[in-house]
Amino acid sequence: MLRYRSAETELPGDPVQLAAQLAESGLFDQYVIYEQNGDVWFAGGALGEILVSRSEIRRRWLAEETAAPLGPHPLRQVRQQLDQLAVAGWNAYGWMAFEFSHLHAGRPDRAGEDDLLHLLVPHSEVRLGRHRARIRSADQETLDALVGLLGHADAHRTAVPRPLDVSDAEGRYPDLVAQAIEEIRTTDLQKVILSRTVDVPFPVDFVATYVHGRSHNTPARSFLLNLGGRRVAGFSPETVAEVSADGEVVTQPLAGTRAHGFGEQEDERLRAELLADPKEISEHVLSVKLAEEEMATVCRPGTVSVRDLLSVRRRGSVQHLGSSVHGLLAESATAWDVLRAVFPAVTASGIPKAPAFDCIARLEKEPRGIYSGAVLRAGSDGALDAALVLRSIFEEDGRTWLRAGAGILAGSTPARELEETCEKLRSVAPYVVPAQG
Repeated sequence: MLRYRSAETELPGDPVQLAAQLAESGLFDQYVIYEQNGDVWFAGGALGEILVSRSEIRRRWLAEETAAPLGPHPLRQVRQQLDQLAVAGWNAYGWMAFEFSHLHAGRPDRAGEDDLLHLLVPHSEVRLGRHRARIRSADQETLDALVGLLGHADAHRTAVPRPLDVSDAEGRYPDLVAQAIEEIRTTDLQKVILSRTVDVPFPVDFVATYVHGRSHNTPARSFLLNLGGRRVAGFSPETVAEVSADGEVVTQPLAGTRAHGFGEQEDERLRAELLADPKEISEHVLSVKLAEEEMATVCRPGTVSVRDLLSVRRRGSVQHLGSSVHGLLAESATAWDVLRAVFPAVTASGIPKAPAFDCIARLEKEPRGIYSGAVLRAGSDGALDAALVLRSIFEEDGRTWLRAGAGILAGSTPARELEETCEKLRSVAPYVVPAQG
């Protein structure tokens, strides 16, 4: 059984900047940064990894890899594989693709050929608080190197972003919205989130983009990952699932949107408009109702409640209607069962979910991958925290892009939904920093 070596040190600077410094240190070929409730976690290198495709689950431990067929409960298999890793007090970090939802729906044929989940149990881990850092590493040499790196804050290079055009260059999106509206009016589908992509035509410095974008956003969670050939930086407006070690469960659906950042008077006008818009209120209430129903399947009877109903939450370039759904974990359930129940987030898929998946698969021209999936952190103590992957920039196979969507109801108008995607894209687009050289 491997046991981490540990140390603590005072922090000389901002936790986000210091986490970025660790990402650029060259010590680790893979890493995940995850900001949660005021702390920034850095996970570097891999002792072990768990990967899930539509047909199998693979576990890597040090130099060995094993594989097993995927059963009917993939996330329970993930938990079992993590528990079998020979490391005391493990934490796991990684991502879960939107197409994982097809496994839950019993349609693995729609899940594609790519991996649907990738988690790492890190070689080294740093928890960066406001004033101190707690460091764990599998070896003393790396532990000492991390303590040394955190002993001083480098002046992060000046970020010079390059403007991005977030308009619908192909002109397809309004037509897709119109098709979805017709489907909602003539079938059992009540709501669907349709998204579009914006390609980035230059190489991107993901670390600088993350730091620069974080300073201009007010996310529920933020993250930066370089894992398995994929890079993502994001400023998540909401959590899919929060499960504490003592069994408190929360999901925070946000639905209903107006722009933000135009000055106090205009922002207040848009806030009042949002709170009075029947379409936006209906969209939000439908989402909260489904979130309650999903939570009830994994929480103790009578413990599920809604707090802060229809509160306005500011997230960078937009403001949303938000609510928090709380409950207590059922004795027979785990945090992974909670993630199974609420994934993918209703606010990024639709209502009911199964016909929404079908609509998305027909109308969107490419798989979503990590977009509208989750970046997550889970622990051997039973805790789990999963951020909804929105307001993000992605890189894979030589391509870099942004992606955003809008919730479509029977009362939607294509022009307004297109503008909403632009508003959301502006949470990231102004802060994309080109790579140097």
